[in-house]
Formats: sequence, C-alpha cells, structure tokens
Amino acid sequence: MEVKYKVWIEHDGKQVFGEGIYRLLQLVERYGSINRAAQAQNMSYRQAWGKIKVIEKRLGIKLLERHKGGEYGGGAVLTEKAKEIMKRYGELVDKIDEHIKEWSHGGNERGLPG
Repeated sequence: MEVKYKVWIEHDGKQVFGEGIYRLLQLVERYGSINRAAQAQNMSYRQAWGKIKVIEKRLGIKLLERHKGGEYGGGAVLTEKAKEIMKRYGELVDKIDEHIKEWSHGGNERGLPG
C-alpha cells in the first residue's frame, strides 16, 4: 500500500501556494531567470510570469525582484518574503513526508493491506 498526497495553502478559498509555484520559484532562484525557469518546467515565460503574478496578488506581496534588460539581459531574484514562504512550505512538506513514511512502514503491523 502506498500513500499519495498533495499539499497546498489556501487563503479565502483560493490557492496561494503549492508544489507548482514552489518548484518554479526554486528554478528562478537557481537560474536567476524567469525565462530559464519556465523552460526547465516546459512552459512559456508568459505562463510562468502569469502564475507568479497571480500568487503575488493573492498573497499581497512580491515574490520576485526583476531586473530588465541591460548588456547581459534581465534577471530575477527571490524576495526575502518568498524565501521565507518557500522555507516554511518545504518544512511542512518534509514533516508530512516523515509522518506518511512512519504510517506506511507501520501499516502491516496494524493489519492493513499492502
């Protein structure tokens, strides 16, 4: 038996954070670029930027500081608030993973199928 789950955070009934935006922001942090992060996720820049803007609006904070153009092109870095949200979300998922693993390993001892 295997337990599957998804974790997301809602505010006023609307999703404000989940695995998709978490992965996208991780890639922006890694590459310093929304465009490169979008490519790594097989999505367009417009889709990625749209997702980020929607979440920023729902949260009421900026997730990214963008730098346009210049000799070497633009770039993006995570705000401190975005880093804090990502850290807390990552910790939450890690704790849930831990509990799921404990439960799964103890399942057969409790007479559960699997």
